[in-house]
Amino acid sequence: MYDFQPDADLAKPELYRQLVQAAAALTDGESDGIANMANVAALMGEYLPAINWAGFYRMVDGDLILGPFVGRPACIRIASGQGVCGTAAATGKTQLVDDVHAFPGHIACDAASQSEIVVPIIRDDTVIAVIDIDSPQKARFDKDDAAGIEALATLLSARI
Repeated sequence: MYDFQPDADLAKPELYRQLVQAAAALTDGESDGIANMANVAALMGEYLPAINWAGFYRMVDGDLILGPFVGRPACIRIASGQGVCGTAAATGKTQLVDDVHAFPGHIACDAASQSEIVVPIIRDDTVIAVIDIDSPQKARFDKDDAAGIEALATLLSARI
């Protein structure tokens, strides 16, 4: 049984350090990328406050295809370059969006989402997936969130 219990009062850098440590423990030695994404999606849902969706989109034949997640049902297929996720995939850069309604071409999968962070997972200079996290609060994510999720993406680049 796995029982990871984040402390609600942790500073973000420590929270993300613990999240990455838990993800490393859960994915260590497991070669199935879908299983690893599923467990990490569950961890993000447990660790990250004030979110309403957390999960993965996998790059398949040039499009992002929905992967494991926690939250409401989501868009299944996103073209590279479209919306926040597609922009992260096309540019290979983290997208930190304070107000999704102000993002040109935002794809609304959950009307409750107000802000979003999307971090590409890169292996051998190629985007293989993205981590997508939404919040019902505007401006929920900052540079500490970006650094933490980027560390998680680095870990997962060899495990999915």
